[in-house]
Amino acid sequence: MWPTSVRRLFCLYQRRCKFLPAGPCSKGPHRSSSSDFSQTTHDALYPGHIPTTLLQKSLLAVGSGVTALQNPYRHDMVAVLGETTGHLALVQLRESMRNDPEGFSILMERPRIRLSTLDLNKMSLMPDGSFGREYLCFLDDNHVTPDSRADVKFVDDEELAYVMQRYREVHDFLHTLLGMPTNMLGEVAVKIFEAANTGLPMCVLGAVLGPLRLKTSHLQTLFKTLGPWALQNGRKARCVLNVFYERRWEQNVEELREELNIDPPPVTVAKRSTHRAAEH
Repeated sequence: MWPTSVRRLFCLYQRRCKFLPAGPCSKGPHRSSSSDFSQTTHDALYPGHIPTTLLQKSLLAVGSGVTALQNPYRHDMVAVLGETTGHLALVQLRESMRNDPEGFSILMERPRIRLSTLDLNKMSLMPDGSFGREYLCFLDDNHVTPDSRADVKFVDDEELAYVMQRYREVHDFLHTLLGMPTNMLGEVAVKIFEAANTGLPMCVLGAVLGPLRLKTSHLQTLFKTLGPWALQNGRKARCVLNVFYERRWEQNVEELREELNIDPPPVTVAKRSTHRAAEH
């Protein structure tokens, strides 16, 4: 049994999830803007923030980690794991953004990636091969929506909370750039890339434990081609949080890959239309 205080935290988290934008606990619309992380209340660092002690964070990390390992499709538990284990990596990512002109602009403007902030009709009119058109195809092919990203709750720093939120919301952009679908093999490949690029413990854990859920043929593909490619490219690529993707819709996706120092995928991974593995 978990300590009573931790069970209460999860209950509070689930209750607040009712107000999240189309997240795993959410029903109904949500209006998001760049001001979401600049408006605070008297008892929190940012809207939805749940203050926790180091002990509570440790217990939440263990509990969410065990649950996410048993069921990778528990997006809420993957989100909690990322927030309660990522402080040091988030600090480094913030410093990288502060020291990069484009990353600094993102920190100042605080853009959010939601259906309410995207012009999907305009993307549909863009030429084949453009980043915007390829991203739209990714959403359609994999039956996903940017509104599925839960809001950050357990990061005890307003700016670091935005960095974590930004990581979550650019995840599908990485799928697009890496040419990976949302099946388990594609998610593991993206996690390996993210682990090498961001250093987030949650990504490292997903990269290490994710292969345990792959079938033999996918394991062979991962170890022989996709894994080494994802690891190498994650290490040498530009920090993925330092790109203002919203200003790159019309850019050719191949040119954007070259700019970020990302090689095309060595193999094509087949898509699937059922469950999506948890990312965050």
